[in-house]
Amino acid sequence: MLDELDSALVALLQRNARHTNRDLARALGIAPSTCLERVRSLHARGVITGHHAEVSLPMLGRRVQALVAVRLRPPNRPVIESFQEFVTQLPETISVFVVSGAEDFLIHVAVRDTEHLHAFILDHLTQRREIADVRTSVVFQHMQKAVVEPLSPDPSDAR
Repeated sequence: MLDELDSALVALLQRNARHTNRDLARALGIAPSTCLERVRSLHARGVITGHHAEVSLPMLGRRVQALVAVRLRPPNRPVIESFQEFVTQLPETISVFVVSGAEDFLIHVAVRDTEHLHAFILDHLTQRREIADVRTSVVFQHMQKAVVEPLSPDPSDAR
């Protein structure tokens, strides 16, 4: 569980992971040594799992994004794990979700244009024997929260 100070540190670091320890301590009104200890603890507990640079997909030549829903047959562990390994290695793939329901995977891809998207589907996905169905949705806009806050404890957990 995160206390108020940990939550505030996580929020500040999500907004800008390049804050110095001194800047974080000043923003929160705590000693730099306390701040450093808290940030190290957040890393050790697995709350903070890394730092990254956010990039502009269009500036990387990837102007079209899509979500590709894939259903596999037969839906067993070896087939799912093999496909997961395959699809995560493709350069067009941004992220992969293994899901329940009508589909087995949702694949977020970013490509140059619609022709590249079409070729990706035909040349990479539909060539796989285990794929029973592919549905593609072009992404018009992608909004993402800058800060993910912890949820309040579930009242049923206190029982």
